[in-house]
Amino acid sequence: MATARTIIALALALAPHLRADEDLGEMWGTAAEEAKYYPIVNIPIPSAVPLRPGGLESLPDGRLAVGTRRGDIYFIKGAFETPPAPQYHLFASGQDEIFTLSWRDGGITAITWGEATRITDTDGDEVADRYDTLSSNWGYAEGHEFAFGSKPDAQGDITIALGLSGSYESHNLFRGWAVKVTPQGKMIPLASGLRSPGGVGANKQGAMFAIESQGPWNGCCSLKHITPGAFLGHPASYNWYPFAPGVKAPALPPQTGSRMAIEKRRIKELVPPAVKFPYIKMGRSISGFRLDTTGGKFGPFDGQLFLGDYTQSIILRATTELVNGVWQGACYPFREGLATGIMNVEFSPKGQLIAGGFTTNRQWPVRGTEPFALQRIDWNGVVPFEVKEINIRKDGFLLTFTKPVDPVLAARPESYTITTYTHIYHGAYGSPEVDQTTTRVLAAEPSADGLTVRLRLEKITEDHIHDFDLGALRGKDNQPLLHKKAYYTVNEIPRD
Repeated sequence: MATARTIIALALALAPHLRADEDLGEMWGTAAEEAKYYPIVNIPIPSAVPLRPGGLESLPDGRLAVGTRRGDIYFIKGAFETPPAPQYHLFASGQDEIFTLSWRDGGITAITWGEATRITDTDGDEVADRYDTLSSNWGYAEGHEFAFGSKPDAQGDITIALGLSGSYESHNLFRGWAVKVTPQGKMIPLASGLRSPGGVGANKQGAMFAIESQGPWNGCCSLKHITPGAFLGHPASYNWYPFAPGVKAPALPPQTGSRMAIEKRRIKELVPPAVKFPYIKMGRSISGFRLDTTGGKFGPFDGQLFLGDYTQSIILRATTELVNGVWQGACYPFREGLATGIMNVEFSPKGQLIAGGFTTNRQWPVRGTEPFALQRIDWNGVVPFEVKEINIRKDGFLLTFTKPVDPVLAARPESYTITTYTHIYHGAYGSPEVDQTTTRVLAAEPSADGLTVRLRLEKITEDHIHDFDLGALRGKDNQPLLHKKAYYTVNEIPRD
């Protein structure tokens, strides 16, 4: 009889043969329209350069640093020019699967499977000659034990998320944990409960998050808030609490049939996902992400998170807000049609979004057809008609748009379809969408400028994704929304 892992692997191997609408959902298939606002620009890679991008960093001198799956670091001049005129320079080598790079105080830090390494050029010849291990105080033994790090915070600390052993268990020290590494090399265990994170970063308020993959204890991909002492949902990493002084082990969740809303009340350390990304519809293996701090150079989404997805070769948006002391928020489609599996993204000083990645020989399906690629998404200055952001209110939601909506259509409650669902919180792989409801819009009140609409609902359901279909809306010029779907994760309902 086939094992569960065999069945999952077979399903993934067959996935590229599905029709595009089955694979991505009806909100996608919009690449041609997206290109009118955000064209994709290829950054050529010489045939002699085995790039396979993982970590990305914009350097102070205007070059792009790329860390590769093979463990090299290239500095690229001209990647941000129009058209790109890249000149590749090998700065460092000898590392392994570099999925995070960050520059600080004249040196670059690489996060690899087994350590955080500070790499510097001490004699000024443009080639690294000093490699200092900041920390290797976690275990590493096999090919699923990935490590992803944040950019340094104001104190220079880097938060690192450590994937489980074989994606299911934790056989090596602190696998499934988030840890912090200081500039002096001290490692501080922060939180347990990760499965297979794909990126770490801060929102505009400075709160730190990791992106998590769908799998056991995770019904879909999600954005998880990393806070000291937190339990982030997957109990395989409980065995390392004795090595984390001052961090208390929480109670174990039940193996079958529960819900996050129930368990977060029983297990006080359990922090629910801030943003859930409905499976396939909004990502299958979400990867590196970055905060838009371009000040409007990349369009109307300043202060939002932009995330890559490895399997579907797409870019997503997400917004977060703090409600009753708990982070939650929404996700939105942004751009499809990238050339390969996206491992990471990075903003350039000019406000361009760099996306890099590759495919593997590990039977993980990728929608993009290129074995590796380095690409750039530019904003051409034309504002698309989009849902800019969704924020919760005690009796509904506030929808903000990038351009004014048609006031007549926007004032009709029937212009909005909102369904809700959640996932089973259990140790089985993934979860179907369960406990579905349809909530009635009681009133829709557009603002005088048409940029916001206040929705009052019959009911908001805690622990549910609220799935918005806004296809009936139009702009004042009768233009449809570029993407009609958005998804808000309700962890808390405002008290006032």
